[in-house]
Amino acid sequence: MNTYKSFKTERLLLEPTSKKDAQFILELLNTPKWIKYIGDRDVHSIEDAKNYIKNKMLPQLKKLGYANYTVITKIDEIKVGTCGLYDREGIDGVDIGFAFLPKYENNGFAFEAANKLINTAFEEFNISKINAITTKNNFRSQKLLLKLGLKFDKIVKLPNDNEKLLLYTLSNLTTV
Repeated sequence: MNTYKSFKTERLLLEPTSKKDAQFILELLNTPKWIKYIGDRDVHSIEDAKNYIKNKMLPQLKKLGYANYTVITKIDEIKVGTCGLYDREGIDGVDIGFAFLPKYENNGFAFEAANKLINTAFEEFNISKINAITTKNNFRSQKLLLKLGLKFDKIVKLPNDNEKLLLYTLSNLTTV
């Protein structure tokens, strides 16, 4: 089995999501905000969550060495959210995404985790541009993307989806 990198920030551990995170993924994917802003992924049991991880998260990790990371607090080892770098169909380049359990929002965890992954993407994975997509009504996500240094680029639609999404981008100035 391959060993994939984990990352640390001042308060957080970012570990590649694995099947051992199935209970947490089940809870996260069924939060009201996940369903509203990301969509229902039809994950309604531990087995569904394991299959979702196996089929949607692990293949990219094995192919590219990065994917979805479970965000864990260092001090008490609580799984609070996810943050990841995604090779998403319909987006040119790598897309960053994040989601947190409601009780762990407003603690700066999303900024801390996403900022670490952006820097890692540029410095370790040699990615030249980071993208992010969000719905036009997800104002908190938009605000965070701006705080992370991304800028609004244009409105896009993903394949097989009619929803208009806002695309934000950030280029690595050291590789441009």
